[in-house]
Formats: sequence, C-alpha cells, structure tokens
Amino acid sequence: MNESPGRRIPQAQRLRDLLEDAIVEGHYAPGDRLDPEALARQYQCSRTPIREALTQLAASGMVKVAPKRGTFVARLSVTELVERFEVMAELEGMCGRLAARRMNDDALATLQKAQAACRQCMLEGDINGYYYENGEFHRLIYEGSHNAFLAQEARRLHAMLKPYRRLQLHARHRLESSWCEHERIVAALMAGDAETAQCELRGHVLLQGERFNDLVASMQRLGQAHA
Repeated sequence: MNESPGRRIPQAQRLRDLLEDAIVEGHYAPGDRLDPEALARQYQCSRTPIREALTQLAASGMVKVAPKRGTFVARLSVTELVERFEVMAELEGMCGRLAARRMNDDALATLQKAQAACRQCMLEGDINGYYYENGEFHRLIYEGSHNAFLAQEARRLHAMLKPYRRLQLHARHRLESSWCEHERIVAALMAGDAETAQCELRGHVLLQGERFNDLVASMQRLGQAHA
C-alpha cells in the first residue's frame, strides 16, 4: 500500500486497511474466522497491532466477535449494503445542508485545502492517497454541520462502509468523477446554498446506475471465489 507524502499511517490502521481490502476483494469470505496468530505471521508483525486492527474492524461492523469462538468476517448481503448506503446518503446530505449555513471562512478554507489534496492524488492516480484525503474531506463537512450527534452517526456509518467506498475508487474514471462531485459540493458550501449542498452530497454517496452495478458485481465475485 502506498502512503501519501507527509502522511504516516499507524501500523494498526495500515493492517486494518489491508484486512479490509482482503475481505472486500474476497480473500476472506463472510463467516471466515480470522486467527490473530496466523495473521501476524502473514503480515510479519506482532499480534498486538493485529488485535488493534481487528478491534477497529469490529467497531465498523466488518467483523463480528463471538465470545470464546473468535473473530469472524461479517455476513452482509448486497441488500444490506445498499440499505446502509441509502442511510449514509441521507446523513451526508443533512451534514451538507447544515454545513452550508454554519461553516465559517476558516472551516471553508480548510475544506478547500482538503479538496486540493484530493486533486493532487487524483492527478497522480493515487487511489490509496485519494481514499485518505477523501475521508478527511467528508470529516470536515460532518464537523462543519455543528451537530455533534449527526456528525457522530455519520462517522460511524462512514467507517462501516469505508472498504466498499474504497473499492468503488478502483472503477474506471471514478477518481475523476468523485473529484468533480467534490467541486460541486465545495461550490455549494462556499455559496451557502444549503439545498444544493444537500442534493450534491446525497448524490455523491447514493448507489445508483453503474456504481450500483459495480458493487453488485464485486459482491458476486466475492461469493464465486468462495463457492
């Protein structure tokens, strides 16, 4: 995994990302047990960061911990994932609507810097770098809503869907289209246009058309790989 310049990723976070990728790409099927000792050998590290990574994955809903049995890859159907994306789209839209009214000039300037970082990664074709900068972009909008409960719920669901949002970035031209969607979001927020900000953020997250088909195809490949 390539790291963005200037960004040092903690070992547990890097392992979490690797495990997320492995789950989404079908190397571990839903229901598979994740053995910390075997993973430590595979990734050539101690068990402590592996356990930390598994704890983070459990918090995001990617894995389930069964007392006295171990940690297992969560079973999520395509329908369950689509339902979560639908809720995520509504939460992000709400954040955008409130942020358009409540973000001050300093917060908007910080958001523009995050968008500039996304642009750099997009131009370099750096999917992993874009993934991290994109997460920061969305976090700033959550915080910009100045609604602590809404921001907390948005962060929680965002974390659960992170590996699937990352998988989408591998689709052809998705980096460019994602960045262009960001541009429209930033423009609406800068203009204080609450309705447009809500609409743009909702559409940015909602699974529809080709993006829905891409997700279904990826889930089908995951199932076929472990049939």
